[in-house]
Amino acid sequence: MNVSVESIAPCRKLVRVEVETEKVEQTFEEVIHEYRKRAVLPGFRPGKAPRDIVERRFQQDIREDVRERLLRDCLHHLLKESDLRVLRTENVEVLQFDRGQALQALFTLETEPEFELPEYKGLPVKREIRTVTDEDVERALEMLRQHRVNYVTVDRPAAAGDVVVVNYTATIEGRPVLEVAPEAKSLAESKGFWVRVDGRSFLPGFGEQLAGAKAGERRTVNLLIPPDYPDPKLAGRPASFDVEVLEVKEPVLPALNEEFARSYGAENLEALRAGVRRDLENELKHKLDRQVRVQLLRALLERVHFDLPESAVETETRNAVYDIVLENTRRGVSREMIEQQKESIYEAASRSARERVKLNFIIQRIAEKEGITVSNEEIQRRITVLAAMHQIPPDKLLKDLQERNALIQVYDEIAREKVLDFLQQHARIEEVPPDQMPIGLATARP
Repeated sequence: MNVSVESIAPCRKLVRVEVETEKVEQTFEEVIHEYRKRAVLPGFRPGKAPRDIVERRFQQDIREDVRERLLRDCLHHLLKESDLRVLRTENVEVLQFDRGQALQALFTLETEPEFELPEYKGLPVKREIRTVTDEDVERALEMLRQHRVNYVTVDRPAAAGDVVVVNYTATIEGRPVLEVAPEAKSLAESKGFWVRVDGRSFLPGFGEQLAGAKAGERRTVNLLIPPDYPDPKLAGRPASFDVEVLEVKEPVLPALNEEFARSYGAENLEALRAGVRRDLENELKHKLDRQVRVQLLRALLERVHFDLPESAVETETRNAVYDIVLENTRRGVSREMIEQQKESIYEAASRSARERVKLNFIIQRIAEKEGITVSNEEIQRRITVLAAMHQIPPDKLLKDLQERNALIQVYDEIAREKVLDFLQQHARIEEVPPDQMPIGLATARP
């Protein structure tokens, strides 16, 4: 087999292949023999029909099978014997093929990018100096108390921090909301709606205007719908709410005592404090490790440049667009508004997709060079964890992943984590105070 390779574009190769006449004839003989063995023709026992009759009867099928077998062998040879890293076959063109002739064909292939790995050991990164303090623990305990808050109905005017239970109907510039935006049913009207008396609950300015209100009172709340409101028909427009106050409720926090600790499964208050501290320390370690890994990935991206295969970028872009649209839909953004923003969504998805595809190739090459692999046991453990998270049997999840050819994604995720572990172990880490961290990487309090 003669093979010549020509680069016709970044990550695209034109491969010329010639299979010698002898190999073509040998393959014809093999295929004809197979057809004779399984041919069922009138007047002959299975497998006993004369060769010339079988050839005439199945001439076109035999020719097609030989052609496909030779092309498949050519591709297998390219993958196994050449140094090409083939992602997909874009096109196959047969230039010559017949009995007594050599097969000549052109393969247009998309390949992985060609690049030299940058120096990836000893990458300089910064790690924030931060520890869990007693104040952090007390703040976390206060949040636990907030999770167990009890709201008690009171007979007094509403004050800051209270919750007011209301019925309301809304208009936009004097028109019912549903006339302006038929999809905005929850904004148009609600009954038994809980709103906190502050500037953050529901719409900005709504709760504040209920300060001093008592049960049985009616109030008119006037405000501007936020300009970033999901429905563009309402965003930035003045709204008026006719509000009937049903109840005023005061939040009552549980006492921080032994009984409270036991409600969270701790033996006593000190045990609860110790558990909270451990959780905060684990959370902080995760954040600080993420700081380091973000810097490592940035460093890799900056240290090497190469062209990317467009099919990989297109696939990753589609996935990113899907994730962005799904997240916006969960946030209540209307389909109309998503459609209006489709160009900016695509641009953002394309940028992030190119970075992810580039990093995937770099990390894959590092894994190959360092002999970093993923075992079947590691994949099974990850599937068990994922199954527990989604509350489905591991066997069912495994079957689903196999049917969707998605096991490779689990493999890639584990391999990526192992490569990042390796890079972090070999990085030059400088411990610095928070104000010396790269922009956007300093942690909030744990």
